[in-house]
Amino acid sequence: MKRVLFVGQQPETVDFSDTAIPPGFNAGKIHAGIAIGLARMRERGWQAELCLVPPDATAGLVVENQLAAANFDCVVIGGGIRLPPKSTWLLEIVVNAVRNAAPKAAIAFNTQPEDTAAAAGRWLEGG
Repeated sequence: MKRVLFVGQQPETVDFSDTAIPPGFNAGKIHAGIAIGLARMRERGWQAELCLVPPDATAGLVVENQLAAANFDCVVIGGGIRLPPKSTWLLEIVVNAVRNAAPKAAIAFNTQPEDTAAAAGRWLEGG
């Protein structure tokens, strides 16, 4: 069974006033989208896990600790970490944590929480 880790920023800590965040998003919508994304991965027969990180220097440790618990085939990093230019440092922390803790895992990027399974599928299903 393929194992996927979905890494996202804790929705309650997202700056929704940032113009890089799609209009209309809020913590509730992100949580709902995450639930859909996790369900879609499980529908594909994958073991899907969630890792929500704070927007600070401890994010890397949070990711590394979760990756140390099991072998993951793919790590999907969410848009809330990638999209805002002011969060580039957070993206770097997360990518480097994945590279260090799970060097054999594919890294994928979603465009919204609901398409997390499609992002992982590009690497786990070859397209």
